[in-house]
Amino acid sequence: MKSIDISGVKRTELNKAAIKKTRSNGNVPCVLYGGKENVHFELPALAFKKLVYTPDVCLVDLDIDGSTFKAMMKDVQFHPVTDDILHADFLEVFPDKEVQIMVPVRLTGSSAGVREGGRLVHKMKKVLAQALPDKLPDDITLDIEPLNIGDSIRVSDLSSDGVEFLEAPNNVVVGVRTARVVVEETPEAEAEGAEGAEGAEGEAKEGAEGEAKEGAKEGAKEGEAEKS
Repeated sequence: MKSIDISGVKRTELNKAAIKKTRSNGNVPCVLYGGKENVHFELPALAFKKLVYTPDVCLVDLDIDGSTFKAMMKDVQFHPVTDDILHADFLEVFPDKEVQIMVPVRLTGSSAGVREGGRLVHKMKKVLAQALPDKLPDDITLDIEPLNIGDSIRVSDLSSDGVEFLEAPNNVVVGVRTARVVVEETPEAEAEGAEGAEGAEGEAKEGAEGEAKEGAKEGAKEGEAEKS
């Protein structure tokens, strides 16, 4: 997994007034945890463009007042109205200690099932993975070329050297489904249907009237036979 370099300044005052001043100066209050002690520091808001506004996942080489740390961003808080970054948490990582991270899933190729009219369903854009820092992949790339309608790739099908996937094995990552087809009646078809209904109703009416007349005639003949 690739790394980026970011430099910050240690925070000595942690009260609300100091935090407000940090933000007014265009910086973001942060904390680094996971090591021997938590380190409170601040980073320029612009530095987060490399971390937040990108689909990539990176390790961070933090330089805080000359002290260096290998870390990864674990959480970021945004202002509910302005979307400005209010706070960020970083986890210190070590070469011999596994970490968990959400790894992006990228698709490559053109599915055979989609070319036949199927619908591609990419259910999991990221998967939770665990590995040593030097084994963490930048992403999981899946070739969907062989997928036909009804086929899918599940978490149990994923593999990456030294990486354990922590999602449920049966979860579908990507699949090809039958596209739904909606049949709409045209005005001509509706008109033909209406004419057919009217015709059937007319035939039924004529048939009923004919049966009634024939019944009346037979009744009259029977009456005359009784009189004679």
